[in-house]
Amino acid sequence: MAYTLPALPYAHDALEPHIDTQTMQIHHGKHHQAYVDNLNKALAGTDGESKSLEDLMANISAYPAAVRNNGGGHYNHSLFWSVLTPGGTALSGDLEAAINETFGSLDTLKEKMNTAGTTRFGSGWAWLLVADGKLVVSSTPNQDNPLMDIAEVKGTPILGIDVWEHAYYLKYQNKRPDYLAAIWNVVNWNEVTSRYKAAL
Repeated sequence: MAYTLPALPYAHDALEPHIDTQTMQIHHGKHHQAYVDNLNKALAGTDGESKSLEDLMANISAYPAAVRNNGGGHYNHSLFWSVLTPGGTALSGDLEAAINETFGSLDTLKEKMNTAGTTRFGSGWAWLLVADGKLVVSSTPNQDNPLMDIAEVKGTPILGIDVWEHAYYLKYQNKRPDYLAAIWNVVNWNEVTSRYKAAL
């Protein structure tokens, strides 16, 4: 069961001006494709070939680094494309209530996520996840994620923000905080809410 690159749910230029066309082309078509190709190579001829991505993540400590890095890269990016959408969508309903209850406001959540992303040394991700029915903000290095059995903070990720330089360098250069501020303009809260409900 070879893994495949999911199609983007929008055009490469659809997230302009917040995420530029060239970054999307390279990030999806080259970086994500490489994770998929390298994951398939790393799993060839092993029992991991027949497992779902979620099963791999849950038992990632049993696999070599190539599976952890590329499997994480495939899972994280597949989630990332789905939680972005042109123009963004409005937050409402159960998730809005849970965010207000947990963090006080959406603005406070954004601050916490941006801090998690800004202070992540080197490459990694900032996450909003569900752990034991509660919303939690965390960050992971490299292509790790909260589903992995080796994660410091475990749970089900519902929103992930890529803070690898390849996600923003063409447009924002070394200004990671500017990229983090801009990305909220294209968050697909409908998808994040669906993931929240599923995680509960």
